[in-house]
Amino acid sequence: MSDRLFIFDTTLRDGEQVPGCQLNTVEKIQVAKALEELGVDVIEAGFPVSSPGDFSSVVEISKAVTWPVICALTRAVEKDIEVAADALKYAKRGRIHTGIGTSDYHIKHKFNSNQDDILERAIAATKYAKQFVEDVEFYCEDAGRTDNAYLARVVEAVIKAGATVVNIPDTTGYCLPDEYGAKIKYLMEHVNGVHNAILSTHCHNDLGMATANTIQGVLNGARQVEVTMNGIGERAGNTSLEEIAMIFKSHKERGIETNINTKRIYNVSRMVSSLMNMPIQPNKAIVGRNAFAHSSGIHQDGVLKNRESYEIIDPKDVGIDDNAIVLTARSGRAALKHRLQILGVELSQEKLDTVYEEFLKLADRKKDINDDDVLMLVGKDRTAMHRIKLDYLQVTSGVGVQSVASVCLDIAGEKFEAAASGNGPVDAAIKAVKTIIHRQMVIQEFLIQAINKGSDDVGKVHMQVEYEGNHYYGFSANTDIIAASVEAFIDAINKFVK
Repeated sequence: MSDRLFIFDTTLRDGEQVPGCQLNTVEKIQVAKALEELGVDVIEAGFPVSSPGDFSSVVEISKAVTWPVICALTRAVEKDIEVAADALKYAKRGRIHTGIGTSDYHIKHKFNSNQDDILERAIAATKYAKQFVEDVEFYCEDAGRTDNAYLARVVEAVIKAGATVVNIPDTTGYCLPDEYGAKIKYLMEHVNGVHNAILSTHCHNDLGMATANTIQGVLNGARQVEVTMNGIGERAGNTSLEEIAMIFKSHKERGIETNINTKRIYNVSRMVSSLMNMPIQPNKAIVGRNAFAHSSGIHQDGVLKNRESYEIIDPKDVGIDDNAIVLTARSGRAALKHRLQILGVELSQEKLDTVYEEFLKLADRKKDINDDDVLMLVGKDRTAMHRIKLDYLQVTSGVGVQSVASVCLDIAGEKFEAAASGNGPVDAAIKAVKTIIHRQMVIQEFLIQAINKGSDDVGKVHMQVEYEGNHYYGFSANTDIIAASVEAFIDAINKFVK
């Protein structure tokens, strides 16, 4: 008989805390619907008290999805809990996720308190949340560094107060797998009434052990895992949903089953990567570009003779069509539409026509069009609604000559031109844009990344711009790296110039 493992997805809360990965409400709804189709059990939709945007997102996601539990995060503060309850009023099944730090680091230095006071606050927050919803999850922040005996006291107390799920986070990613597994086992053996609630894992990847810790937690009794698509999240990220799902699918002898439709993993992974402008490392397990690539001649020979010689997962099980249509400059709209659908992107005919024209231009410049290229084109199409757009860019540069750039910006339908010189073509182009915008902006971070290899490759540019003490993130992709840099700068500007 198999044990059911509940998948709690926090892509839209913990995952969205990554700088530059913020989504608007429409995009969050798109991701939430995809997660529902993927089969996740719980969607953590946001931290409602933190901002009007997060509050609105929880409300709208609650309206948009049907069967997953919609969860809202709070601190152990009555106002937080009240706001979360209000945000969840449209949820078919709502959960309040409240909690407090339980390690000595948090108790002494964050709260300037003591264990008994924290215990009372934990009980009070659980009881207060229980007045609004039946399903209450309590998190013991920094449980990974919390003394097991005290942790057991807190867990037992909040279960008695009405918690239906108790989250045991390795908040700093500190634990070793055997330590984290032993912590869950200790709670299973020492907490009276532990079977009246579900223990949940929530592991961070600071030391690269998030997935290993999560697996050990499950094998020792946890029956909910808190995960994100592609392992995104603060600092080094969270446990990857796709890794947990495929580990237990591959190890059926462990008797752990999830509700995940694994054939939708690749589509959702690419959607999240595209919407959040968060590239997936090529060697990322399950969803990386090279996850099913074999370059060694010995490996290639073995796979051709029998796939299982070097592949423990059939690519089709995660939604990768290994017989995909190859896209070239001679491909038609149908081929492009087919590839986009495989990647989880649906476009109207009008948008498809626009993307197709950009696709043909790119295909003429680049020999091989891969999935990342296609997603970049779709991402570029999303900038069509920007108030400020790059109309044209002309740059003169070279060895022994000063770089000069001329730009024309379309601002709400009106054209503005400027020229500037600089220390290189990108600097000159950025200065020309600044001449038009007339704002005190500082570029804090400027990252250029190639998708593949070769001089005709698409360059992806991530840019962080500081304006009036706030940080804004811009993104673009182009075979012309100077154009991509200017477009990324303009993308950031569009987020604060109204």
